[in-house]
Amino acid sequence: MVAVLHRTSQRRHLAALLVSLSLAVGPAFAQSRADLDQRLDEIREINRYVPQKGLAMLLAIEPQGRAAEVSTKAEFINQLCLANRNVGRKKEAMALAEELIAFGREQRDEVARAKGLMAKAYVLSSMNDLKLSHHYAWEGERVANTTGDVALKISTTITSGNSYAEEGNFPEALNKLQTAAAMARQYAQPIQTVMAFNALAKLYTTMREYDKGFEALAEALPAAGKTGSIGRMASLKDTEYGLAIETSQPKRALKALLEGLALERRIGADKMIATTLVNLSDSYLKEHDYLRAVNYANQAIAAARPIHAETTEATARVNIGQAYLGMGRIADGKRSFEAGLAVYEKAGDKPQLQELLMEYGLALERAGDMAAAVEAYHRERALSNELFETRRQKAVLELQGRYEADKKERQIELLRRENQVKSADIDNRRLQQRVWWLLAVVFAMAAVIVGLLYRKVRHANAQLEVKNLELKQQSSRDPLTSLYNRRHFQEFMRTVAVPVDQRATPAASEEIVGALFLIDVDHFKHVNDTHGHAAGDAVLTMISDNLREILRETDMIVRWGGEEFLAFLPAVPRNGVDDVARRLLDGISSHTIEYQGSQISVNVSIGFAPFPLSPGEHALPWERAVNLVDMALYMAKGHGRNRAYGVRGFARFNETSMERIEQDLEQAWRAGFVDMSVVLGDAPRAAPPVDIASA
Repeated sequence: MVAVLHRTSQRRHLAALLVSLSLAVGPAFAQSRADLDQRLDEIREINRYVPQKGLAMLLAIEPQGRAAEVSTKAEFINQLCLANRNVGRKKEAMALAEELIAFGREQRDEVARAKGLMAKAYVLSSMNDLKLSHHYAWEGERVANTTGDVALKISTTITSGNSYAEEGNFPEALNKLQTAAAMARQYAQPIQTVMAFNALAKLYTTMREYDKGFEALAEALPAAGKTGSIGRMASLKDTEYGLAIETSQPKRALKALLEGLALERRIGADKMIATTLVNLSDSYLKEHDYLRAVNYANQAIAAARPIHAETTEATARVNIGQAYLGMGRIADGKRSFEAGLAVYEKAGDKPQLQELLMEYGLALERAGDMAAAVEAYHRERALSNELFETRRQKAVLELQGRYEADKKERQIELLRRENQVKSADIDNRRLQQRVWWLLAVVFAMAAVIVGLLYRKVRHANAQLEVKNLELKQQSSRDPLTSLYNRRHFQEFMRTVAVPVDQRATPAASEEIVGALFLIDVDHFKHVNDTHGHAAGDAVLTMISDNLREILRETDMIVRWGGEEFLAFLPAVPRNGVDDVARRLLDGISSHTIEYQGSQISVNVSIGFAPFPLSPGEHALPWERAVNLVDMALYMAKGHGRNRAYGVRGFARFNETSMERIEQDLEQAWRAGFVDMSVVLGDAPRAAPPVDIASA
């Protein structure tokens, strides 16, 4: 009996000990979880701006993170995924995103699954797969909206808005970002408030609603102060720089860059530092402070190399090249500029390469190296034509796709109605078996239905014909100016065996010829940079209207590409070709448009020639004639702009060849192998500043 009582006493003592241990361990576990959550919050900001440091910190706590409860583990995997993505380890980042999605699905935790979907969207974006990235971003937003996590809802809505902006759907992007901003303001989430209003300010900048952009920035700044995050404040300084540049406030832009650089250096944000240094170099370059431009560009190269930021380094080399050219160090400038261009060419970034080639040509022209400038312009023109044709083909394909989709919908609707008719016919047969005396009524109804269907088919065919006509019109016309496009002109010239009808007028024996005029707007980039692209579009529209007034209805006017126009006159007196060039120069320069309170007028440079051109027994193909006119145009630009250079004919052709003439038209002219005329325009009203980047 004593032994039994002793064992009972032992069991009671053990139970009491276990209870006391559980009471002691519970608060300790809760404290450990709270410490880990706080640690992840601290790492999140470091991870965004100093990813190498953030990744090291995450790897140090990986055992605790993976052993934590569901929400903490999910946030740990999410941060580890984004850290790998930010340091360029995309394969590892994608594996972690897939792991997080599977973990959320396994635990039936929609917050974890939404974070995994968003992480996958970010990784895909870094891999330039924007279409799939947007799909996962929108799916992540949908899942997040089913949860009670307000911060997650706000961040996914911001990412959704940015995805719509990348697709060019600005109304939907604006709706999403305004919703995110309202949610952040309502729930007093400082970090989410900074994210929402910063994204909103950038969107307004893209939409050219700069006043609203500054308003959004002003609301983000106090919220950034509340977060205590130096990185968030540095991001806002970058946004302020973009707004200041777009609104022509160079001093404010420079101040924002210098303040942002100081903040970035405080936290060691290497990628942001390299970008800001390049922007500082560019700012001083625009002010013609070449020494500082070179200094900051060299600092940018030093900052970009350790983090493998190739495009940042390439941009810095381009800035150094421009600075050297401005300082008269032409060989060094060309070497540095070409090194930067090579990176963009290797990356296949053709739009950026085209813009840089234009800047290269202008810098060489200002430095006095006209031969190299013309070569750069030729490279830019070839790339411009390639991009213009690519965009046109894409537009036509999209239009055809919409047309085919509309056509399929009509076919489906017709099939559906046909099935309805067949179903009605079956019902009528059954009804005929039961109610034979309604046969006449059924036939009458069927006749009415067939008649209606016939009318609808005729209507559908008529609409189809209209769509075909619209498609043909859009494929041959430029959408901005309504002039013919390059493709229409090329097809037209292929069908013309003898382009011109040479004859004499009744009044005098004047030889009638055709003529080609290639017209390029002088300093057009200056108009875009100073007044915006909408002003540039207005100038192109004005010039197209002027050309219609100056030329005849029988003359073909073509939007050749960018700011270039081509006019083909099928019949004009040979001795009147120079007069046409003079009318074009004076007629365009005499017009002015008013845009947002500014008076804008432009001059043009022209290359022209009679057509056909016959250096020997046979006339040149129209393509080679246009090429000669293009070379004459570049001579007009190289000799001061606001003038026209025309190829009249050839002399002593037995002493040279067409290939030698095409290699250097100006040299052939001076050697007496080419007969040319020069037509000067009126003195320009207002010359643009020396540092403009316009052609």
